[in-house]
Parts: sequence; C-alpha cells; structure tokens
Amino acid sequence: MLLAATVAALVWANSPWGAGYDAFWSTELSLRLGDFLLAHDLQDWVNDGLMTLFFLLIGLEVRREVDMGEFRERRRIAVPVIAALGGMVLPVLIFLFLSGGGDAARGWALVMATDTAFAVGVLALVGRRSSFRLRTFLLTLVIVDDVAAVLVIAVVYSTDVHLGALAAGIGLLALMAVLRARGVQGSGIYVLLGLAIWLASTIAGVHPTVAGVAIGLLTSAYPPRRASLEEATGVTRAFRQRPSPDLAREAARRITMSLSPNDRLQHALHPWSSFVVVPLFALANAGLDLSGDLLGHALSSRLVLAIIVGLVVGKSIGIPLGAWVATWSWLGGARLSVGWPSLIAASSVAGIGFTMSLLIAELSYTGEILDEAKLGILTASVLAAVLSFGLFHAISWLPSEWVGRAEARTAPPLVDLTDPVDPVRDHVRGAEDGLLTLLEYGDYECPHCGRAAPVVVELIARHGDVMRFVFRHLPLTDVHPNAALAAQAAEAAGAQGRFWEMHDRLFAHQDRLRPADLVEHARALDLDVARFEADLRSGKFAARVGQDINSAEEAGVAGTPTFFINEVRHRGPYDLESLEAALVRIGALASARRAAVAEDAEESRASG
Repeated sequence: MLLAATVAALVWANSPWGAGYDAFWSTELSLRLGDFLLAHDLQDWVNDGLMTLFFLLIGLEVRREVDMGEFRERRRIAVPVIAALGGMVLPVLIFLFLSGGGDAARGWALVMATDTAFAVGVLALVGRRSSFRLRTFLLTLVIVDDVAAVLVIAVVYSTDVHLGALAAGIGLLALMAVLRARGVQGSGIYVLLGLAIWLASTIAGVHPTVAGVAIGLLTSAYPPRRASLEEATGVTRAFRQRPSPDLAREAARRITMSLSPNDRLQHALHPWSSFVVVPLFALANAGLDLSGDLLGHALSSRLVLAIIVGLVVGKSIGIPLGAWVATWSWLGGARLSVGWPSLIAASSVAGIGFTMSLLIAELSYTGEILDEAKLGILTASVLAAVLSFGLFHAISWLPSEWVGRAEARTAPPLVDLTDPVDPVRDHVRGAEDGLLTLLEYGDYECPHCGRAAPVVVELIARHGDVMRFVFRHLPLTDVHPNAALAAQAAEAAGAQGRFWEMHDRLFAHQDRLRPADLVEHARALDLDVARFEADLRSGKFAARVGQDINSAEEAGVAGTPTFFINEVRHRGPYDLESLEAALVRIGALASARRAAVAEDAEESRASG
C-alpha cells in the first residue's frame, strides 16, 4: 500500500490534473478555540500530525526491546547508535565535498536522515531475508538519525523556537514518566497528556514526531502477570454467573489491563499506522512534478549528484563503518547483533531519505535549486530501495557456509529461560547432548497444548538425533480445575519410571482427568496403583509441580503452551511448519557457532 500510494502520487502530480495535487494538499485546515488558532495545510497535518502515530509505534517497538528483547543488555544499544553516527557523518562529508559549496552547501543536513516509514516498508517486503533482530537494529538506527536531523532543524534551520512551549512539553513528558512509574493505568489521562505534548512541540517549533518517539519510549512493556490473569478470570466467571453491565465492564477492563501499556498501544495502532497513516503520508509527499526542464538541469547538477552519492553511497558505507568502530575493544568491544552481510544490505535501506530530506530541502532552498534537490532526494530514495532489494537477494547467492559463519560470530540472543534445563530434575526426551533444546510449559487440560502435543511428537521423530524435548508443568488452575492434579499424576508416574507414557496418555485423553480417571490411566500403564493413589492423596509431588510454576513466572510465562528453543522464547505459531522452521534456523546457527568456536580455538593454539 505504501508503494501503491507513492506511485499514485507521482502519477497524479504529473497528470493533466497535476495542479490539483498541490492545490489539494495545500488546503488549509484550522482549529480555533477562542483566540487560539492552530492552522496547517493538509500535507502538514499528515506529516506533523498523523505521522506522530507512526513514530509513536516505532518508539513502542524500541521500548519493548529495551524491556523484554535484545536491548535488555544495555551495551547492545551502543552498536546501532554508533552505526547511526557513522551513517550521518560520512554522507554529510560526501555532500559538502561534491556540492561545491555556496548556496548548495546550505542543505548539508538533508543527507543525514532516513525515512523510517519507507525503510521499514522495504524491510518488510524482503520478508524472510530479514530477521527480527535486523529490524530492531534498523529501527534503533533510523530513530537515532531522525532525532539527530530534527535537532539539527531546531538548532540550524529554525529561527523562532519557542522556549516556553518547549519547556512545557518537556515538563509534560516528565509528568507522564512519573505517572507511568507509579503504575497509573487510566488511558484517558495519557491521551490528554499525549495531545498536550504534541501541541507543545508544535508551538515550540520542534518536529512533533519527536514527541511520538518520546512517548513510545516512556511506555513500558512486560509479560502478563499470573495474578492479574487470575483476577480477570475471576471477574469473568462472576459475569458468567450473574450477567450485568457493571460486571461486563469490569471484566473487560481487567482483561485489558492485564496486558502492558506497550502491548495495548501497539495492538491498537498497528492497523491504523499500516493501512491509513503511512499510505496517506506517501500520497501527500511523493507527488514530485517531473515536467519541464528539471530533468535536463538535474543531469548536470552538482547538487543532485551530491545528494545521490551522499545518501546511497554514504549511508551504505558509513553505517557498516560505524558498526565496525563500535566493535573496537577500546570502545567496549560490543559484538554485532546481526551478521555483516545482513547489516550491509540493511545499511542501503537507510539511504531512503525522503520525508526528512524533503523537509530540510524546503528549509534550505527556494526556486529551481529546490526542485533539483527534490529530484535528487527522490532519485536517491529509489536507488537505495533498489540497491537494498538487490543486496538482500544477493545474500541468498552467497555460500551458505560463509553466511553462516558471519552470523555465528554475532552476539548470541539473550536468554529468556531464567531456570536452565537440569537433566537430573527435568524430564528429557530425545538426544540429551543435542544442538537443540525444545522446552514447553504446558497444561494437560489446555486444548491448545493438546493440539501441540502431536506436533512435538512429530518433531522428535524428525529431529530426535539432534534435539531434546523438555516438558515443564504450568497448570492454569483458574480455568482448568483438573490440571494441577493431572500434573502431579504425571510426576507420580515418573517416580515409577513412566513419566512420558503418562504424559502422552493424559494429552490423548484430555476429557478424562478427574481423580478416578487418573487411577484408570495408572492401571492401564501397569503402574503400582496403590502407590500411585497414595502419592496423589498425600500431595507428594505438589512441590515439584510448584517449582515448574515458579520458573515459568520468573521467565514471564503466563499462558500455555509456551515454547523455548535453546533458552530463547519462541514467539511465533506452534504448528509443525513454524516450529520446525525455527528449529532448523536456530540449529544451523548453533552449529555455525560451535564451528566458529572450534575454529577460533584452533587458531589460538596455532598462534600460541
């Protein structure tokens, strides 16, 4: 939709109705309250208003990574930040060298920024060739250089920054941070504060999208807490027994509030951002008039050349160069989170300057030189997009062993499983010393776990020579009344050496988990039934099940089934195809890491 809107804007601007394009987006829309007047044309309302929602979403994604993802280890943030600095400094130096000075040099900052919307869109189109870690790296990088570009606009190109409004905006952000820290949950107050912060930044002369990023970064993310979910279940059960508007409202509120503010906002904003805001943004900004002598002048323009080389070449080289500098030992020796091939391909995406570049061009130039700058920006953005597509496709042509070795030397994913697998305590199936560990937190009464059980059996059949499967108990007693006793029954069977047989039987008969049914299962497995019944009556294995529940809570697990692969949480679907694809990918990376470690050790011995 983003690309379709871009093409539509270009066709409209260069059609017989091209004059209507500028006339439409120049139409003024004003809001008046007494003596206060807020007036912008439609293009500014899109760029400074609606796009704030897109940047809010970007800020939310980065904050989620800080709280729950890659950036929980704070030093990992240094690599994309220093890479972003390299991707700003080198393009500016190239631009100043090629532009020839004079009036053309005034727009030096237009090669600094990356168009976040287009960059994310291109990364989405390359699909499986990019990874979640790469997307996180790119998001952090483009936010850094966009914020830097906005600060340059405020300091270099703005002449009327309103310090009072700026101070008010900062104060409101501080108030929002305090309310978040104190756990205030009401969404209404945050909506009002967000609008006030946006208005303050608009009046202050600071690009309002910065307010969106700042609000997103203040919005915390955390996994649902078991206690909150159980409270929501209790209210929902009360509503089922006595339906009333008050209980319906309270049940909906408890369920919604059990999710983090970050999760709630992301879920609410994603469809609006993807299908409304971003296409409108492209439609409002991509309509460059290519008629007249503009193309002829551009062929000999040093400014056009400086913009194209600065954005396309400067970004593609400057970002990897900055990332390389970040790995120097005297700067802390941080390891890359993505391999060099992927990083270089993603760096070319950053050459799409577009919106921020057009904004700085409008502030820097007028007349014919402005038209040349716009053409240079559009050309550079198209070339950067094409180059990134080509580079991502080229990665698939490289020797897989070479690409695997490059990915193997990256920083390993942060471990999500707080309680490591203990072969003595845990129940393990498959290759005990395999490359892969698939761990499940499950509930014998959970229908989703029941559907996942045959998937796990098939995975063990296919990959049991390199994979071990570990099952841990997480009975959701507020919704599954028989689950806790069923978990103890599996442990009681395990005490007689038949854990996995009972495990499989319980999932095969999820509708038969009452105490009498469990005894029948024990009898069918030829267990010592008297001993089994005594163990269940005494609650002998309740503490053992409780250990698994505690480990689940420490790892932020609240629902079932939840899978971990090599101690990293699997956040995708758990059908056979998805789980197997994740296992193959992680297994290949684990094998490459093991080979890289052995290679490094061999080189160390040889040099020593």
